[in-house]
Amino acid sequence: MLAKIFSWFSKDMAIDLGTANTLIYLKGRGIILSEPSVVAVKEDGRFKKVIAVGEEAKKMVGKTPGSIKAIRPLREGVIADFEVTEAMIRYFIQKVHNRGYFVKPRIIISVPSGTTQVERRAVKESAETAGAREVYLIEEPMAAAIGAGLPVTEPVANMIVDIGGGTTEVAVISLGGIVVSHSLKVAGDKIDEAIASYIKKRYNLLIGEATAEQIKINVGDVLPEEPYATMEIKGRDLVTGIPKTIIITSKEIQEAIKEPVDMIIQVIKQVLEETPPELAADMVDRGIVLSGGGALLKNLDKLIQKETGLNVTIAENPLHCVALGAGKALDEIDRLKEVMVQA
Repeated sequence: MLAKIFSWFSKDMAIDLGTANTLIYLKGRGIILSEPSVVAVKEDGRFKKVIAVGEEAKKMVGKTPGSIKAIRPLREGVIADFEVTEAMIRYFIQKVHNRGYFVKPRIIISVPSGTTQVERRAVKESAETAGAREVYLIEEPMAAAIGAGLPVTEPVANMIVDIGGGTTEVAVISLGGIVVSHSLKVAGDKIDEAIASYIKKRYNLLIGEATAEQIKINVGDVLPEEPYATMEIKGRDLVTGIPKTIIITSKEIQEAIKEPVDMIIQVIKQVLEETPPELAADMVDRGIVLSGGGALLKNLDKLIQKETGLNVTIAENPLHCVALGAGKALDEIDRLKEVMVQA
């Protein structure tokens, strides 16, 4: 009864705490916030003062003076800087949960399936310190599968591949539990790094992470066809030190990102090999669902289909799958409590 009264006076929320972006789902309203997981801090001796969070902080990446740092407190799906993560969570909670609601919110946060008990505890404590009444954790592949509309509580195989910024989560889900899963610390960020590294080696040109991401979005293609798409990019010449412009093609980007893409395909095959035969038989009919920002990499679905022989579909809203799934778990918390994980 008390819990019911609390829920009337608080704004319960689900948070997809991603390496690249943080999304917040508000009960009864859907996704109301999507901002980069970036915090700009000014370091003064041992103290860190938060100057900007989210969109505002992302604009500062690579452009700050020495005393200010634009940092991403989550690396490869886990908290790299506890203090800054807490400040970021608090900022997002306060932005959504204004003072008009005097009861602290109940929060569900998604975590990668490969996180340790210590890392989960850190996420939970960050949210509690930032002002949550109760904190539940849900594994990212489970949230992504729910968000993609898969029947996770039924006795059928649901295979999800969630390619985020820091991690790729591959899982087979049945009867409300994860049967087989692998978490790979190769995803969108590593693809960006591979692009920057290729351009540095091939053209002696230094580019920033924002430029590498733009290249991936505009001309990234794992099965390019002629005529190849091209893009003009600007960077700093490593020989002369002077800014320079070059033209790059989708064929070159295919070569640049081959290694991280191969690793993702490898982990998908590994999960398929470890899947029990009855569920593997289901997968022939049901196929694989892709979610996360990485699912939007051009022709990745076709390449996975070619490599596995299974039907591959991209979720309806790949970028929001985890947040929508965590939100659905929040809306139906009594029915879906079994899918939560302990910290």
